[in-house]
Amino acid sequence: MSAGKFPDRARIDALEKVQGLTRYPGDMPASRMLHAMIVPSRIAKGRLTGLDTAAALRVAGVVRVLTPEDFPSPPPVSEAGPPPPPPSLEQRIAFRGQPVALVVAESLEAAIEGAELVRPSFEVEPFAVEIDSKDSERDAAENVIFGDAQAAFARAAITIEAKYTSPTQHHNPIELLVTAAIWEDGRLTLYESTQSSAATKVATARALGLDPAMVDVKSAYIGGGFGQKGGSSQRQTVLVARAAMLLGRPVKIVVPRGQIFHQATYRPRSRHHIRLGADAGGKMIAAAYDAEQEQSRLGSFPAADYHEAPARMYGIENYHGTAADIRLDRQPPGWMRAPHPQAACFAFESAVDELAYELGHDPVALRLANDRRVDPLTGHPFSSRFLNECLEEGARRFGWSQRNARPGSMTASDGSLIGWGVACGAYPSRMVPAVATLRIGADGSTLYKASGHEMGQGIRTAIATVLLEALSIDPDRLEIVIGDTSAAPQHMTAGSWGTAGAVPAATKAAARMREAMTELLAGRRIQGNLHRQLAAVRRPSLQIEVTELGPGQGPEALASLRRGGFAVAGPEYPTFTTMSYIAHFVEVQVETRIRRVRVPRVVSIADCGRVISPRTAASQVRGGVVWAISAALREATEIDPRYGGYLNNDLADYVVAVNADIGSIDVGFIDQPDPLANSTGLKGLGEVAMAGASPAVANAIFHATGKRIRELPIRIEHLL
Repeated sequence: MSAGKFPDRARIDALEKVQGLTRYPGDMPASRMLHAMIVPSRIAKGRLTGLDTAAALRVAGVVRVLTPEDFPSPPPVSEAGPPPPPPSLEQRIAFRGQPVALVVAESLEAAIEGAELVRPSFEVEPFAVEIDSKDSERDAAENVIFGDAQAAFARAAITIEAKYTSPTQHHNPIELLVTAAIWEDGRLTLYESTQSSAATKVATARALGLDPAMVDVKSAYIGGGFGQKGGSSQRQTVLVARAAMLLGRPVKIVVPRGQIFHQATYRPRSRHHIRLGADAGGKMIAAAYDAEQEQSRLGSFPAADYHEAPARMYGIENYHGTAADIRLDRQPPGWMRAPHPQAACFAFESAVDELAYELGHDPVALRLANDRRVDPLTGHPFSSRFLNECLEEGARRFGWSQRNARPGSMTASDGSLIGWGVACGAYPSRMVPAVATLRIGADGSTLYKASGHEMGQGIRTAIATVLLEALSIDPDRLEIVIGDTSAAPQHMTAGSWGTAGAVPAATKAAARMREAMTELLAGRRIQGNLHRQLAAVRRPSLQIEVTELGPGQGPEALASLRRGGFAVAGPEYPTFTTMSYIAHFVEVQVETRIRRVRVPRVVSIADCGRVISPRTAASQVRGGVVWAISAALREATEIDPRYGGYLNNDLADYVVAVNADIGSIDVGFIDQPDPLANSTGLKGLGEVAMAGASPAVANAIFHATGKRIRELPIRIEHLL
């Protein structure tokens, strides 16, 4: 593995995007396209007893209204446990907003009008939609325990204890949920905004009783996903596919944002009770951490994963972690950027900051003094760990040594209170198997087909960077096909394993192509790039295929990938554990009268192994920091307990950070290849970029004001 640094290349798809030429799933043309609109449930729990569609069918342009009777019986429950409600129309209502009918029309306007005229009737049952609702059910998750925390607390010189809360939040990507379905000659083709085209293929086929070989899913570009588009099947997919099959015409739906709030996954509200103990010298010796989260009745978003990062962050040898689901009558929560560490690091890193003040220690020095090199959950070493280096470089760039430690002691020229805060984040680094095909043509073309999805994170640019560094080919005629089940087996792109799945395979493909060209030329020396060399020996094209596995994976992982299965390795590999790390330094300014908080500057230093695409990597970190500032100061989904719905289900009322809220974000990387993680030496980056930035904001606010806020988002009323 070469350890050289990669150049800062421009995004390979930048020009097309700014010219508006990039085609997203909703842009795919098809003749005689019909438009669909969902009719959502108006109750939170109960049963559909009737569906009056007469008025809807009288609307000019409405072609059909699909009801539960138009769908095959749901497949049997698997032995692995009960899944969420199948993604079709059902009589049983599990949450407000659940689809009860689908209106299909010649125009979008007719579909909307028809959907508004469908009159469902319900039998209503009592429901629980808030974490403190009396009809909620507590479901304990698996504990995470090592050492003896109780005994360690007994000998601790300093102990702090606090409770922290993170709110329900929704993703709100710019591109809405989109499905366009075409049923032609016995084949179903779905153009879907999904991070998991293969799982969508398999789930849709299963729900409709089709052979998966009859289904293709194409998701070339996604206008933002962040986990919301990563499940096996979105609620609208099977509905639209069934409509296309029944009507024999292409059908498209673009789900309105208000319906997305109620149908798609989201970040659940969570509560965190943390106790930390340290000796007189500042060594953290014990942690007790209890986490609980909102959960649907049948949802499986894992509560125990709140411990995955905090338990590995510092050299605490005695840890007692518990977790629980609070089961409610809402749609299932799910993965959202830095799914568990966003909330877990807010709580844990706030507690570490509180401990530092209680000890009278500098918050950076305390973290540096509590480094660790071995994973306490497995006993295996970390494959690489440069968290302390992130802290040291961040402190240097930020000017941390100039900080006055006393809260409220630093002011700006306009009298605003200045606060400086620090916090860290960690995220598991995983790998997935991959299959890639590379074909170079004598006509100047290069075609690369592989696993992966482009959500705007720059996976195409990372692939192109590797291929263009290793091969002499025409960069203007390089085509990269990903997200397409008809081109290559597709893995889900999530959890920061997208680049780890795509780039090692591209590295191997480039090496194999060089070998194949050497064999083809058989010692002949021909000037020019590979295209010219192929033309010189009268070879129209040369194609190779490679497969790549994660550490410890065998042939069964590739077989699972080819079947559309889930075959993720890590972070706990056979002989080591791989994590990515980041340190954030934040300055806030708090106005003295109205207590408005500004964030003029941030310094973030990441340890993500080898940096493949410097430009898109820096963009990932900036995006994560922007989102973390938004989560810390703006974002919360408000729930109406009377009806079970979301009150601020649009971008007018769901408040997010805008340009005026964001100042300078200085991004840096350790850029040290991880020799064990994979053949390219990279680790995950997208998720860890956000982890820890929200508590850095909260810690800076405490330093500015002396007020410790333990609930997100931090609003003006908290500081008055």
